[in-house]
Formats: sequence, C-alpha cells, structure tokens
Amino acid sequence: MAAMNDECAKIRAEFDAEVQNAGSENDLFQIKSQYLGRSSRLTEIIKSLKTLPPEQRAQTGKTANALKNSLQQAIDDALETMRQARKTQAITEQAPDNTLPGRSRQPGTLHPVTLVTEKITAIFASLGFSIVDGPEIELDFFNFEALNIPKDHPARAMHDTFYVSKEQLLRTHTSPVQVRTMQKMQPPLRILCPGKVYRCDSDISHTPMFHQIEGLIVDEHISFGDLKGLLTVLIHRLFSENTSIRFRPSYFPFTEPSAEVDIQCVMCQGEGCRVCSKTGWLEILGCGLVNPVVFKNAGYDPEKVSGLAFGLGVERIAMLTYGINDIRLFYENDVRFLSQF
Repeated sequence: MAAMNDECAKIRAEFDAEVQNAGSENDLFQIKSQYLGRSSRLTEIIKSLKTLPPEQRAQTGKTANALKNSLQQAIDDALETMRQARKTQAITEQAPDNTLPGRSRQPGTLHPVTLVTEKITAIFASLGFSIVDGPEIELDFFNFEALNIPKDHPARAMHDTFYVSKEQLLRTHTSPVQVRTMQKMQPPLRILCPGKVYRCDSDISHTPMFHQIEGLIVDEHISFGDLKGLLTVLIHRLFSENTSIRFRPSYFPFTEPSAEVDIQCVMCQGEGCRVCSKTGWLEILGCGLVNPVVFKNAGYDPEKVSGLAFGLGVERIAMLTYGINDIRLFYENDVRFLSQF
C-alpha cells in the first residue's frame, strides 16, 4: 500500500512539472493523454486494485481516484487559463479604433399595411364613419348564419375556415362586427370595421391571415346610387381623380343586389398587362345593398330601413398602391423591403 501511495505522489509531482512547462493547449492535451489515458500509469494502478487485499483496496482506490480527479481539474484549469490569456492578448493587440464613427440604429417605419389602413380609415372618418371592432375568434352564428349563410348554403364553400370548435372559428371576414353592432345600436348607423381575418389559403396573392376593412351604412332610403357615390370618393382619394371605375354584377349572400368594383389597372393604365391579365381592369372590392334577411337576423325591420355594405382587402390595396407583386413580402420582416416605406 505504501508503494502505491509513493507511486501516486511521484505521478503527481511529474504531472505538475509538465503542466508548469506546457506552452500550448496542445501540450496540455498530450499531458492529459499521458497521465489520464488508457495506457497511463494511473490507469494501471486503478486496474491493479482488484489484486490488493480487501483491507487495502478501499483506501488505495480512494487515493487513486482522488488523484485522477485532481489531475483532470488541473488540466481544465490550465486550459481555461490559457484561453483567457489568448483572449486578453487578442484584445490588447487589436484595440478598438476610437476614431471610428459609432453604429447608428436604423429608424423604424410604419408597415405598408398599417399605412394603407390608416389612409382608408382617415378617408371614412372624414365622411362621418365610426371605427368599431370585434372578436377574432367568432361564433358560427355571427360569421355565417346571421349573414344569410346557413350550414347548408353553397357559399360556405367560398370560405376555407379555421375552426376552433364546432361552433367557434377564426373569423373569415369582419362582417360579424357589423351584425354585433346592429344588435347593440339602433339606426342610423355609419360604421367601419377594420381587422385581421383568417382563411386556409396561401400563395403569392393570398395568406392565411390578412386584413380587411368593411363598411356599413344603415338609414332610411339608402340606394345603390349612395353606394356608388361613396366608393367613387374612396377610390379617387386612394388613387387619383382620373381613375376609371366600373361596377360588375356579382353575388354575396349578405347583400342584394351585389357588385364587384374594378378600377383601371394602375400598372398599365388600362393598356393590358400581366397583372390585369391583359384586361386593363383590376377587381378591388365587393359591395351591395344589405340583404333584408341580415336586417331581420340583427333585429331591424327591413320595411323601415335599408343599407349598403362593402368590403376590401388591405393587402390588395397596398399591393396596387406600391406596385408589389407578392403578398408574402408583407410578412417576411425583411428590413430591406420594409425600409422603403
């Protein structure tokens, strides 16, 4: 046992001397292999413990394992000391140039979707509209049934819906806000409903989440002429007074009659291009007079009031305003793209 202890002490003395003289991390790794590797003297001592008498085995094993742990810690400490010294030397040799200009932070800008939303809401605010909001997780009743889209209605196929539960879903348009507002308030109404909506669709012109702005006027004797006049003002203020407009008959369950509104292509000025499919026209929004069924579901008497409604996609307006051909650019958070606005 005494011979074993003497051998351990000798190993420690030789190890300390070699670590003291090590000039690099590579030297330390070689020392580690020499003293702690499979063929090291210390490993041989540990392997030979089984040949010792039981009364000596425990004490000698304790001494050998303590030496092993001590050598490992010494190697780790020496390596860390060398690494810190190297870092300090690098900092000293490459001191920062205090004459260089500082790095400035790039100022943020409003997102193009936000810019267009603010512009549209400002236009309607100047026309006497109030801004209203509603939940994004909506009941099936408000999103579909109250808008004359019952469960067996074919128009349901037009909406690829994210369902949260059997009766709850992520709203596919902001029209439910109009129904909720009508249930709470009596006419006359003049409201605008901007917000996020969700549909299962994704390509260069569609995203699963996008922004809509829908408007509603309810009063006595509202006509399609009122609707055409209102949307003409909107489009001329958004684009220019010279923008040509046309109304095409269409179908929406919640309006009757219904129409889609086209504007002269802002890319080719009506000459025909890839963006407008060579037609010279771009579809920009849907609109119509409120269906009497919707008034009944909201608690209004369709014999006493009439109304107009419209809805548009903010991203589509932004794409036309800024000449953007891929809707996904709005959501990639590329600073090079966003800084242009």
